Amino acid sequence: MSMTTPPGWYPDPGIPAVERWWDGTTWTAHTRPAAGPPAPRGRGKALAFAAAAVVVTAAVVTGVVLLGGEEDDPGTAGPSASNTTGAAPTSTPTTGPSSSPPAEDPTRVADQLNGITLPILEGWERPEFRGGDVPTVVTAGEYPCPAATDRDCRRGTVNSRTASGTDATTPKAIAEEDIALAADSFYEDDVLGNRPYGGIRSHKVVAARPAVVAGRTGYLVRWQVTTGKGPGGYVQSLAFPSPHGSEAPVVVRFAFDAGPEGPSLATMDEIVKGILPIGSATNGGVGAPLSPGS
Repeated sequence: MSMTTPPGWYPDPGIPAVERWWDGTTWTAHTRPAAGPPAPRGRGKALAFAAAAVVVTAAVVTGVVLLGGEEDDPGTAGPSASNTTGAAPTSTPTTGPSSSPPAEDPTRVADQLNGITLPILEGWERPEFRGGDVPTVVTAGEYPCPAATDRDCRRGTVNSRTASGTDATTPKAIAEEDIALAADSFYEDDVLGNRPYGGIRSHKVVAARPAVVAGRTGYLVRWQVTTGKGPGGYVQSLAFPSPHGSEAPVVVRFAFDAGPEGPSLATMDEIVKGILPIGSATNGGVGAPLSPGS
């Protein structure tokens, strides 16, 4: 008895609002926004139990036939012991649409969850490895970190995430709250407890203003930080409502090394302008409400 699932787009078992490509054997990295309402989180388990029930039922029927084979008609025998069942994740549906997976755009990084794409400018790239699969773009090339020469650092990093763990409700309040977290994440302790820049010694606010991002009105806060080692840098938190779905608040964090070898602040502004809604070649228009919930 075969339970193999054909290739196609199916609800992502971890993110109901996203569909992920199943290649017939395993889940791939290709995702897209779900075409309809997200599937209930329990659907995968229910399908898994249903599949298990089919297998168990088949096994019971086979056992009954084998035990009673001498009295049964050979022409009515059930499935033989040589039948096999195809393996699949318990969250894989058994039916669904099928189409070719999309090719990755070499000029953009998609944040499927938040409905935006980040531009990959000349001299920037998509990192091969990124913590927590956070949508990220970085400057090409690495250099020894100022306070940890056994580790490598980048001159510039930009990543996006859903704003969470905050009671703030406006882009301005979210950005003002997030900027300290962003500064710590880039220039304080890393995940191993190391301080590749020797920690932050001081900071000053160099920009705080509204900004239109992906057709939505947001707000940015930019700090210049002085570090224990190296030239220090510029950190920016940019908050705005997602252009898709419920318009949940999105935060894009920037970290640029200061000094002549770091990216210019003009590049930071260029990246802000280049953030687009998924599937759009323009910023989606302007004048959206300031509040993410509006």
